[in-house]
Amino acid sequence: MDATAVALGDDTRTGSPDAGPSGEPSAAQPPPPPRHVPPAAPVAPAACARSVPSAGARPDPAPAERATPAAPAAPVGRATPAGWAGTAGDPGPYALPAPAAPAAGADPVVPAQAPRRGAGRPAGPGQRQPHPRPVITELRLSAFGRHRSAAFPLGPVTLFAGPSGSGKSQVLAAYEALAGLGSGATVETLFPDPRARIPDGAAPDAQRRRGFRLGCTVDGPAGPVRLELAVQAEPALRIVGERLSQDGRILFATALRDPGRRSVQASWLTGGAVGVTRAPLPDDRLGTALLPLRVAGSTAGQRQVLAAAEQVVVALRSVFACDPRPDRMRAPVPPGEGRLLGDCANLADVLRRTRHECGTRHALLAEAARTGCAGAVAGLDVHAPAGGAVTAVLDRGPGRPATELGRLGSGELRFLALALVLLTGPGVLDMDPAAELLSARQALTVLADGLDHGLDGRQAAELLRLALLSCGRGHVRLVAAVGEGTAAAARRLDGVSVVDLSV
Repeated sequence: MDATAVALGDDTRTGSPDAGPSGEPSAAQPPPPPRHVPPAAPVAPAACARSVPSAGARPDPAPAERATPAAPAAPVGRATPAGWAGTAGDPGPYALPAPAAPAAGADPVVPAQAPRRGAGRPAGPGQRQPHPRPVITELRLSAFGRHRSAAFPLGPVTLFAGPSGSGKSQVLAAYEALAGLGSGATVETLFPDPRARIPDGAAPDAQRRRGFRLGCTVDGPAGPVRLELAVQAEPALRIVGERLSQDGRILFATALRDPGRRSVQASWLTGGAVGVTRAPLPDDRLGTALLPLRVAGSTAGQRQVLAAAEQVVVALRSVFACDPRPDRMRAPVPPGEGRLLGDCANLADVLRRTRHECGTRHALLAEAARTGCAGAVAGLDVHAPAGGAVTAVLDRGPGRPATELGRLGSGELRFLALALVLLTGPGVLDMDPAAELLSARQALTVLADGLDHGLDGRQAAELLRLALLSCGRGHVRLVAAVGEGTAAAARRLDGVSVVDLSV
């Protein structure tokens, strides 16, 4: 049977593989409809956010789709984890696991390993609360580093806690990798050391192949959409399988048919007389991100594929990974566009911009500085002589000399940078926002590995307050790794989900 037909749910054979690259057994039964975990209730109005309008038009369909539609294929049916093909007639080692149902309940402490498939009843359509903006509501690591069959529900503010080596950084690395793939980056760029992501003890198959799997659920106006990805790390780094599904129905799937070629066979729902369209796609990029360039949208099936793909791409591209580096933030910086870098090295230039463009946001940041910085703080100011470098200072009040940010402690600098990120919008961050929707219809997700690194309890508590303030209306979301002290304080806050990786 054709491998793509198998991936699309027409699986009548009995010789499908029983193990994935991590040595886990593959499920033999079809998965239930995915459950949706509603986000935490908002607790406060969001801070000032600058809207940056963007527009994009869908290009004409690719010539391959217009001129060479595939022959009629088996109808697209229920999703089945029956495997992505490695070669023609050989399903390979990258069988998809059955989707795991997310943990239910109102307890803000979420266990790291969610209940497996069939552990609870799926939520009915009347129980779901559709998200007005595309957001990632679940991250799945079926075989990624130390994580096996793990599903992490994500709310407006989600903190990962656990001892050193529990996999907090791996979770955020997986999220950042998915975001990079959604932005068009290649697997070589995102996984410079792919062997480090292979689960310990994973045995290669007969062709000496090993890899890892990850996926996510994106909720939004189109409803929950699931994305699953299988990456081969050895002997060559490549994407060997991808699956986009909704309500148990596969909309798009890829399969590696010929290991000698740097492409995968892709199939997507077309509807009408054709049923399914097939075309080769590169094996180093996310196929879902390429679909808007290949699908015409002339049939109901194509429009469903486009809506699901664009929702996933918008959510993945609306991510900003932030890791402030105090050693790079102390020196004056040349004036520029005022777009904050991931390491926050140009913090002074961004403060210059926010002071002039959004007084409300700048006032909120100055108020936070009074809590997070030692000594009296009357405000935040910048010195920007004509043609010279920009220096940010703390205004200490009348009769007191200002303090340059370069003289502050490392914790104070990290605090100011993270507070600015939480209070700002995509237009002030060094990121490429998705053009499919206006920025007002998008939700920015901030990734922060070690959110409280170098911070004292007062500073960490203030960052949590700012996170709840900014995330209350759904324009901003926070996914971060924290220490046990911050996690213990966060467990007492409504609206914060703490994922304990030590469970």
